[in-house]
Amino acid sequence: MTHPTIAVLRGIIALALAGSVIVQAMILPAVWRDTEGTELWRRVVLVTLLALFVGAMQVIAVCVWQLLTKVRQGSVFSRSSFGYVDAVIVSLAAAAVVVFGLAALMAAGEAAPGVVGLVCGAALVFGGVALVVVVMRALLRQAIDREAEARTLRAELDEVV
Repeated sequence: MTHPTIAVLRGIIALALAGSVIVQAMILPAVWRDTEGTELWRRVVLVTLLALFVGAMQVIAVCVWQLLTKVRQGSVFSRSSFGYVDAVIVSLAAAAVVVFGLAALMAAGEAAPGVVGLVCGAALVFGGVALVVVVMRALLRQAIDREAEARTLRAELDEVV
């Protein structure tokens, strides 16, 4: 991956993180105020789900930032990368559950069935992306294992020569 690509990705992540802080500081309190006429449990659940979703996206952003650092340093194919990849998988799965919970909350209210279906579809997409990252994790493991095998073979060949 080239340095300009990493710089652009980091810029996007920085903007997303800044935006997520604004959501936490300004939008979530506004949602709380705007839902003043609804039942308390519904308000609490809605704002909690939204906060959990934003938190999951922040975890993903930080982990991708760290993986980009490893790419730039040439150390992404190391066992320490698995922690970041695992955190991304868990955060995506959590986001899928949270979005499905939002759909359930909407279905219990007055939301149109089509909107509930779209939100369920979004939950399905988050779950699918989590599975794609699981596959990519397996590819990372294969690359690390092959790199270790190549190092072992090189060391054995050096001893022979």
